Amino acid sequence: MSWTIEYKYKDVEQFVLKLPAGMSAKYFRLTDLMLEFGADLGMPHTKVMSDGLCELRVKSKEGIARVFFCTRVGKRVIMLHGFVKKTPKTPAKELRKAQQRLSEVKNEPW
Repeated sequence: MSWTIEYKYKDVEQFVLKLPAGMSAKYFRLTDLMLEFGADLGMPHTKVMSDGLCELRVKSKEGIARVFFCTRVGKRVIMLHGFVKKTPKTPAKELRKAQQRLSEVKNEPW
């Protein structure tokens, strides 16, 4: 069974589709790797943030983007929230939104 990527939240899918060309290419390259090898690509591509919350780290000439995700049973990757990074540290607001969505996903029936 291979991995799947799900966009439970429409704004995440729209965010990804509106990324600049270089970031978009990098994002889709990394997600292709996730589909083939699993969600944990390791640094510098993925990073575990907290209990079940991970981030996909997208970097290109246009800038830096982060897409938070979690994994679920059945080799499912759920994309939770994305943003373009403008400061060295992840803004608390962005992290809270991802954690809230992670909580929602965890509480869903399988």
